[in-house]
This record gives sequence, structure tokens and C-alpha cells, in this order.
Amino acid sequence: MAGLATTFGSGAMTNSINEITNDAQLLMLIGTNTTEAHPIIGYKMRQAARRGAKLIVVDPRRIDLAEEADYWLRIKPGTDIPFLNGLMHIIINEDLHDKEFIEKRTENFELLKETVKNYPPEYVSSLTGISVEDLYAVARLYATTDRAMLFYTLGITEHICGTHNVMSVANLAMLTGHLGRPGTGVNPIRGQNNVQGACDMGALPNVYSGYQKVTDPAARAKFEKAWGVELPGSNGLTIPDMFEKAHDGDVKAMYILGENPVLTDPNSNHIRAALENLEFLVVQELFLTETAEYADVILPAASFAETDGTFTSTERRVQRVRKAIKPVPGQTNWQTLMALSARMGYPLSYRNPEEIWMEMASLSPALAGITYERLEECGIQWPCPSCEHPGTPCLHGATFSHGKGLFQGIDHIPPAEMPDEEYPFLLSTGRILQHYNVTTPYSTGIQSLWSEELSELHPQDAAKLQVETGDKVKVSSRRGELTTKIKVTDRVPPGMIWMSFHYTASPANALTSAGLDPITKTGEYKVAAAKIEKI
Repeated sequence: MAGLATTFGSGAMTNSINEITNDAQLLMLIGTNTTEAHPIIGYKMRQAARRGAKLIVVDPRRIDLAEEADYWLRIKPGTDIPFLNGLMHIIINEDLHDKEFIEKRTENFELLKETVKNYPPEYVSSLTGISVEDLYAVARLYATTDRAMLFYTLGITEHICGTHNVMSVANLAMLTGHLGRPGTGVNPIRGQNNVQGACDMGALPNVYSGYQKVTDPAARAKFEKAWGVELPGSNGLTIPDMFEKAHDGDVKAMYILGENPVLTDPNSNHIRAALENLEFLVVQELFLTETAEYADVILPAASFAETDGTFTSTERRVQRVRKAIKPVPGQTNWQTLMALSARMGYPLSYRNPEEIWMEMASLSPALAGITYERLEECGIQWPCPSCEHPGTPCLHGATFSHGKGLFQGIDHIPPAEMPDEEYPFLLSTGRILQHYNVTTPYSTGIQSLWSEELSELHPQDAAKLQVETGDKVKVSSRRGELTTKIKVTDRVPPGMIWMSFHYTASPANALTSAGLDPITKTGEYKVAAAKIEKI
């Protein structure tokens, strides 16, 4: 969100999912294993490729979509910025950039031009491992295709330069005019079903609902009047900041709802130490998770199936959801929070989720026209400023959210940690289809499909270690160690071990880097140094 908001003024997916099959002539995927992490969208990408759309996959692993791609570029992890700069260098040198779009819709082009001239194809090839021939072919194809959609996920953002990676992606789209029309755009795919809705609601440390800044006096005054309280004028803490301060004793209590940071956050031994240092921890959950084991009080949570309300999908589409069963705890989560707020001295009097939505919509211009009555018919994509407005399938049609798009001059930022003599392997992490983003072992059905970790290792490395598929190895980094079974496969390049983070018995995030993006504090899950020993 931070990268796109800086460049475009809005941090959301610019286009719609159905444009993949209906409009796009080219799909470029950078750092997204779409068929496993987002299988419905991944299937639409397959449909588009089979009807003739060109497909470019940029990924260190040979993911499923690489098998169907016109170009699969096996990029070295942590070199996305030089790769993107290299494409832009070629596009500008060959006069393939969209001069009319740049003149009318953007600013700072000269800064971009000055930066990317330092990334000729030969230099970029030496950094990324991508051939000069492929760099030229992909640059020309993306620039000359009329309708090209660009997709990315955590392979772009989970780096210490994640925000700058996103800005570089935005630079490429603006340079070629692939914005503001169906079948184009910059499209981050959200990692869970309602991540977009949580962000829209203001579940971030720097904004109220509708992305209105905490530091904006006018926005703050509006919410103070609506809520009848005085609000702070400075940003809150990001999750890593919270745990750092808990570790140091400055944050003394936490309330964790529907999150399992012991398993999912980077450098998880540090997370455990922070939780142990808290004076009071409340966890509201469906199961006794690894995080809940540290709690002083556990409150029962209601699942999606026990809850009325809305989900907002990755394409900004607000949709109604309705409970299938009565809440097992006797009440749903908003009712628990409301009761707790009253006991803490601030009574809330919502009668149902619709009243909560309408309050938020009344305070958030982009959501003002979305009502439950309208959502009975179909989902609506924000911005939707009035009840007469149909919603917005495609952002930035005539202008960007803050006027002109802002090019950024961005240079290569190496990962925080790379393999060395002591830790010679590069560890990277991700998700697998069978667990579909689930990070707990509490579903026997899911466990039956893929019951244990099979970390991927290249045949060359397996031969050196004298291990085969199914053998156990000890993997260690500067932060921890674990035991895992391996799968020998050339899906990964030599020198890499790839792990999912779904398993308590082999918690990959005990190993991941402590490096953080300085802007968003996102962890560098995709690059860490590790060593492997045969057991």
C-alpha cells in the first residue's frame, strides 16, 4: 500500500479480476505463485493464456504457471529493482515509452530516466541471472502490447526494499501507459480474503477508515466529532514495532484477535521472547494456537461462518456475507469487542453489523455510496462516493488519486543477509495450495492432504549432502534451527532451500531474517542465509 499510495495516491489493486480473461492481452507476474496462493485468480490466468494472452512469469522457482509461460525468467532473489530498471532502460533507449501518457499524466520522468540509464542489460543480467536476450524480448513485448496487466504479491513486498520494489513496478506501468484502462494496471493480490476490507476499515497504524491520515488535522477532527473523544495526532505502531517494544518492556499488554504471529511472523524466536515479556496478553481465537499458549486470557472467537457483515475482495469489491450457523461462543467478535469497550468506559451501541458499516461509510468518502440495500444485488467496487454511483472497476482512468503519477528514481538495494561461507544456502519461504493460506494444524481435512513439510532442494545440492526425497535434514540460520523432510526437485535453483510456513513441527519463521522494510516494517521472508545438515 505504501508504494502505490506514494506513486498513484491509492494503494489498492487498480483493475478487476474478470479483466484477466476478458480484456488482457498480456499478463506479467512478478513474485506471485498465483495458482497456489490465489487459485481462483490463478485459474483465470490459465484461461487467459489458453485463449492467447501472452504470459510472463518472473520467479526464482519454477511455479506451475511457469510451465505455461511464454517467458519464465528465473530471477535471483532480491534483484527485482535492477530487473525492472533494466526493462525501463531498454524501453526508453528503444523509444517504446508512452510519451503522451508520461506528459499528461505523470511527473518526475527525468529523474527516472537518469536512474535507469545506469542499468544497461549486460549489468542487469549479471545481477539478476536473466539473459540479455530475455530482457530485451520481455521489455519489447510488455511495452508494445496494448493491454498488459501486471501482478505481484509477497515475492515483491517481503523484502527490506519491498516498498521500493512496488514503486519500481508502478514506474514500469506508468512508463508504458498501462494504467487507467481495462486489461491494464498494477494489481497486487491480497494474501487473505478480507485483507483489503481490514485496511479499508482503518486497521492500520497511520490511517482511519477510507485511508484518511491520522496526521491530517481535518480528518482527525471529523472522527473526533463522530466518536466524541480526543484522538492522538501521531501514527501508531506497526506489528514489528509492537513486538520490539514488548521485547524491551515498553509495551506491556497486547490483545491479539485472529492472528498467530508465533508461526507467521519473521524471526519467530524474537516474537516468543516478546510475548513472554508482556505483563498481560489476551488472545481471541478459534483454536489454542501457538500464540494462544502464551495468553493470560483466551476469549472465544467466531469464524466467518458464524458472522454477518461484509468482505472486501482484492479487487476492492465489497460483498455481503451471512452467517451459516449461530456463533458457537454465543456472540460474534464485534459483540465481544463492544462489551469489552463498555467495560473500559466507552459504551458502544451498535445493534448489528449494518450500523457499523453505515457509520464507517458516512465518514469515508470512497465508501459513502455503498449500503447494505445496494449490496443485496451484487458487490460494489470502491470508490463509490454516492448512492447513484455504480462503483469503480478500474482506477486512475482520467487522473491519479493525487493528480499526476509520481515517478521514483530507485537504485538496487541488496537483501539484508545473503549466503556466506558459514550459511551457504539461500532460504526462501511461501505458501502451498493444499493449505490455502491456512497456518494452523487444526483442520484434520487439510492435514490429511499435506500432513508435513517437504522443503524443496535442488538435485545438485541433495547429491552433495547425500540426501534423497523424504530424508530429514537440520536447517539452521543465525536465529534458530529446525528439522524438516526434503523434496528433491529442480523447481528451485541450486543453492536455495524453499519452505512453506504452515507447520508447527517445522516453523520456517524461526529461521527467517530479522531484516525489515524501513517504511512499512514488512519482514524479509524471501531471503535469508541458512545451512543444511543431513540427519
